[in-house]
Amino acid sequence: MHVAVSGGTGFIGRPLVDTLLLQGHQVRLLTRDPRRVAARSGVQAAALFPAPDVGGCDAVVNLAGEPINQRWSAAARRRILDSRVQATSAIAEAARRSGTVKVMVSASATGFYGGARGDEALDEGDSPGNDFTARVCSAWEEAARPAEQAGLRLALLRIGVVLHTDGGALQKMLPPFKLGLAGPLGSGRQWMSWVHRDDVVSLVLHALRTEAASGPLNATAPEPVTNADFTKALGRALHRPTFLRAPAAALRLALGEMSTLLLDGQKVLPRRTLETGFRFAYPTLDAAFAQLFGRN
Repeated sequence: MHVAVSGGTGFIGRPLVDTLLLQGHQVRLLTRDPRRVAARSGVQAAALFPAPDVGGCDAVVNLAGEPINQRWSAAARRRILDSRVQATSAIAEAARRSGTVKVMVSASATGFYGGARGDEALDEGDSPGNDFTARVCSAWEEAARPAEQAGLRLALLRIGVVLHTDGGALQKMLPPFKLGLAGPLGSGRQWMSWVHRDDVVSLVLHALRTEAASGPLNATAPEPVTNADFTKALGRALHRPTFLRAPAAALRLALGEMSTLLLDGQKVLPRRTLETGFRFAYPTLDAAFAQLFGRN
């Protein structure tokens, strides 16, 4: 298979590209600066803007987007939205025109469901929220729709909190946890819909090859946990205490509106993802931490 990948040098994109190459596929990296992509066997580089060339590719995977874990100034909001919508629109249009692409797998996020939904169990059939992240995700997904309307199979991965030690949220958490200076955030009752990075990569590959994998698919482990339970599990994995609660007011002061990512939660379940036949290698948090920290 010949797969075009945007965001192929990022936290999820890097291991995805490595896995595609290991399985014998060809990869075309869609990037803002093709000259900066290191030459690798089986990898081409093509410009993402203004019009990516995906001709000859069988599939496209869209992972591009400005990091959302920054203070949400007016300028940052615009970058976060535009980086997703503009890249996705360009890729969807290129896929539509290619004549060769049959499937598009495009990232979204569990932010689609909005924050502060309490203990409500959410799956792919639930409606979007109405806060900033929900509006971004809705626009992000809508930007991919022209590919679907043109007859391509479109899978929209609503990705939760991705866990791995070499990046993402977990890497930022580790220093205070290792020092024994961590604890629940705010009340600790908010839900965390997490997923091991290996399972995200596997789900992308599953979506590429599985005809039933279309529409929204929640990329979240089947057992979400509260922030308090997540904190306890990570403390157990690291053999460190977790008594120092971070007050909600302090987080709001330090992070502004972005603090909602930490203090508001969603209990997201991968109902449709499981119905397509996908099975998570790490369905429980203890299993994920055992793999990540080398403990049985």
